[in-house]
Amino acid sequence: MAQYITYQAARTVAATIEKHFANHIGAAQQQEERELAHGPEAAVIEALANAAFWASLRHEEGISPIISLAYLSPEQAGQPLLFEKPFPLTPDILTKLAPAVERPGIHLGVWHAEGRLHLWGATRYIPSLCFVLEVVEPGLLVIKHRRLDGFSKFANVAVLRGEEVKVIDEQSATLPDCPNLLSSLLDLSSAASWSDSVNVLVQLAISMRSHGRGGSLLVVPTGTEAWRKSIMHPISYSVTPAFSALTDLTRQDKDSRDGATWYDTLRRAIDGVAGLTAVDGATIISDAYELLAFGAKIGRPEGKEPVQQIVMTEPIVGGEAVVVNPTLSGGTRHLSAAQFVHDQQDALALVASQDGRFTIFAWSPCENMVHAHRIDALLL
Repeated sequence: MAQYITYQAARTVAATIEKHFANHIGAAQQQEERELAHGPEAAVIEALANAAFWASLRHEEGISPIISLAYLSPEQAGQPLLFEKPFPLTPDILTKLAPAVERPGIHLGVWHAEGRLHLWGATRYIPSLCFVLEVVEPGLLVIKHRRLDGFSKFANVAVLRGEEVKVIDEQSATLPDCPNLLSSLLDLSSAASWSDSVNVLVQLAISMRSHGRGGSLLVVPTGTEAWRKSIMHPISYSVTPAFSALTDLTRQDKDSRDGATWYDTLRRAIDGVAGLTAVDGATIISDAYELLAFGAKIGRPEGKEPVQQIVMTEPIVGGEAVVVNPTLSGGTRHLSAAQFVHDQQDALALVASQDGRFTIFAWSPCENMVHAHRIDALLL
């Protein structure tokens, strides 16, 4: 299985990723979880990342490849599409196959054949904790795995951008004042169900980021109008009565849900709310997911001081908290979100940038200031 590795970031991260999968799969086995994937060895990780990286820099008919590779045998893949003869794992073959498997949820299967790694076909089903490597854009790879619950977003383990390597720090979830939304993303094995409030916010964040226009989502406590003091009036698009389609779906009794139809309806409702964040201004929802307004302009209440500093963190290994001027967190959206949370300390602000950055602003009682959690490495 020896292959010549020229992508050095793959060598840098391989041993760490091997250990991550071994630990999580071992823990799941002790809990008697079934249908678990096989953990990849460092040499496998290096080979997959090497082939995927060089393929990402190529073009097929002028288009950069988008690929998802899953490390599993055909026997673990349910009802897969099987090639009559496996193909070698090379950048050239990956580039050629990419147009056929670029839609979400389709993975090229990689396994051993005659002592080497080969592409055996494609699958939509993969077992829990299966190693997945996605080519997101040229030079950008994300290593992730399927969570134990099967419904939640895949858990990101590491992000490789060129020679830059970011390994997700699971221990960030244990830090004081860590928002539940971030804790859910950092729970790399299992996750809350789709109807759980935390997971709804995760899906809203993913959908906000995916439309690529940037946007702000303010989450305010139910039953209070205090947030209105931090919004300029009149509000461009105020919603009366509050739109509660998403609220109603999350509160629906589990026994009355119609399986896949309910999940599909919930996804569409989430996309509908997230789509409003593309409009200039902030979208405002309650913590029960009632839509209150969109296109709202954030202002500083009379008598309140401008936010002077915030603490910034990113949940990656080696990342350190830094206290900075809020202007260093991003553009106008970020500054206004920081001001909003500074004034409305029981609220949450989610901000997506057009360049893909995503930040959660929350009040930190421990630091006594606004905490900006940069989480785009978790949402890719």
